[in-house]
Amino acid sequence: MIIRKAKERGQSSLGWLDSYHTFSFADYYDPRWRGFRSLRVVNDDLVMPGKGFGTHPHQDMEIVTYVLSGLLEHKDSMGNGRIIRTGEVQYMSAGSGVRHSEWNPSADEAVHFLQIWIEPEERGFAPEYADWRPEDAEAAKLLLVSRDGRAGSLKIRQDADVYRVRLAPGQTVTHELKAGRGAWVQIATGEARLNGAALATGDGASTEQPGELLLKAVHRTEAILFDLK
Repeated sequence: MIIRKAKERGQSSLGWLDSYHTFSFADYYDPRWRGFRSLRVVNDDLVMPGKGFGTHPHQDMEIVTYVLSGLLEHKDSMGNGRIIRTGEVQYMSAGSGVRHSEWNPSADEAVHFLQIWIEPEERGFAPEYADWRPEDAEAAKLLLVSRDGRAGSLKIRQDADVYRVRLAPGQTVTHELKAGRGAWVQIATGEARLNGAALATGDGASTEQPGELLLKAVHRTEAILFDLK
């Protein structure tokens, strides 16, 4: 297992934005951390009230945003406009090209979210957008996105399963990693142990060893688990 400690991540601090980069992103570059399999970006973003990312382009990337707290307003060149709330997930396939903005519409509360980029299996598709609020908000392990859209998850253009994990102190969850695949676990908040390895807020860990992964919460924990081809 390889552990990526929170304090080792890249950081951008712009006054209105605090962003931590698990992998190389924008002006932050580390040749040791350029992604994991098809997982290209995991940014931990905190955007101040009334601020955000102005309209900008993307192409050929599967973009998943998970809101940890607050409100995030999305607008794009496909005509979509939506406020994403705590616990909701948003998916945008940039495909052949799309322009969008992400803004915090609140006057007094910061928005905290994870922005995830996954490289698509193929390029040049027409762009797409979807969002989803899980009905089972407290499920210990919930599939957010997948290639086949099973169990109500959002369908993406890559062989990648992305789960949200929510655990109370002492609670555990397991995941079976099949041969030929890789797993990345990102701790959004809290403290837990992954197969005995201690992980805290902002830490990430990866393995390509098939078998059972066991995540046990020390404190209340929210995490994202990636199962990648």
